[in-house]
Amino acid sequence: MAAADAPATLSELRTAFLDHLKEVTGVAAVNTVVDRHLNIALQDMHQERWPWAERRNTIRTNPAYTTGTVDVAVTNLTTRRTVTGTGTLWNTNNSFTDINGIGANAKMTLGTASVVHLISTVDSDTGITLSTQTPFTGATALDDAGYAIFQDEYALASDYSLPIDVRYFDEARSIELIGAQEFYRLYARNSTRGQPKVASLIELGPGTTVALRPRVVFGPAPDTTYIIPYRYTTTNLAVSSAGVGAANLAAAADEPIVPIVFRMAIVWKALEIWFSSRQKNAALAGDFASRYTTLMLRARQRVTPGDDRPRFVPRVAPYWNMTRKPWRAAGGKRFDGGIAWDEIRYAGRRREYSWLV
Repeated sequence: MAAADAPATLSELRTAFLDHLKEVTGVAAVNTVVDRHLNIALQDMHQERWPWAERRNTIRTNPAYTTGTVDVAVTNLTTRRTVTGTGTLWNTNNSFTDINGIGANAKMTLGTASVVHLISTVDSDTGITLSTQTPFTGATALDDAGYAIFQDEYALASDYSLPIDVRYFDEARSIELIGAQEFYRLYARNSTRGQPKVASLIELGPGTTVALRPRVVFGPAPDTTYIIPYRYTTTNLAVSSAGVGAANLAAAADEPIVPIVFRMAIVWKALEIWFSSRQKNAALAGDFASRYTTLMLRARQRVTPGDDRPRFVPRVAPYWNMTRKPWRAAGGKRFDGGIAWDEIRYAGRRREYSWLV
C-alpha cells in the first residue's frame, strides 16, 4: 500500500495512532502498548453485530447406531462403566462414524431403559467406556442386550461467537432457538430421537486448552443424517496476509475484517481509551469518542436496510371499517385518514369505536 493511502494494516493503523500523539514510530515497547489499545478498540467495535463479521457453516447430524448387542457387568464401578459389544464396529468408519465419529459428545442407552449414558472413550470396535458420571446402574448385568448410540450435541464453528438470528438456529428457520432452561424442561433426558424441532446453545467450558467449547444441542435428538446450515458472527476479527483468521491483530501485515472505509474508527476508539485511561484527558477522550461515534453511525446507516433486528409487532385482529359500504373487513392500513369509525365484531355482535387520526 502506498504511504498516502488510508491505513489498512496493523502497522499502518499503529502509525496513524502515533501520528495523533506526535510520537515517533519504531519503538518496540510503545508499539506493544499501542497494539493493545488497537485490539481493545477492535473488540469493542464488535460488541455490536456487523454484516462483515457474519459467517456460515453446516452441521451434519449422526444417525443412531444400533448394530449388534452389548454386555455390561455389575461387579464394581469399573465394570459398570465398561460396555462390551458383539457384532459392533464402534471404531471403524461406517454410516455413523464416517461423519463425525463416536466421541465424547455421543450418548448411549442400554437395554430397554431410557437412562442416558455419556460415552467417555471408544476403546475399540467392541469396547466403550462410559463416563464416571453416568455408569450403568441396573440391578442385574446385561447380556446380549440391545442399545443405541446417538448424538444430540454438536460442536459449533471454532470461531463461533453469536447467532445471527436469535429466534431460529438454522437458515431454513425450521429449528427454533430457545434458552437452556426451557430446553431441559422440554427434553429432560432427550433420549427420544426424531427430526430436530428446537435447539439451545450451551458452553462446555475449557477442556484441554483455554479455548471455550460452544455447542448446540437439538431436541429431539437427530434420528438420521440432517444437513443443518447455520449463520453466526465470528470471533476472528483479524486476518493475516495469507488469509488466516485470528481474534486479534498481531503481525504488522495483519488487517482487521472491518471495511477499509471504517478502519479509522479503530484508531479513534483506541485514542479515546488512551486519553481516558492513560492521559486522564477527558476533553481529548471526548473528542475522539465523538469521531468514533460519528463514523459508526455512518456505518450503521450503510448496513441498516439489510439489518434484521428483533422487534415487537402487535397482533391486530381483523376489524370492520364503518366508512366503507357495504360494511366489510378493512385490510391494509388501520385507518383511512380523517375521522374513521371502526367496528370490531365479537361472536356476531357489533361494538363501535371512534378513532381520531
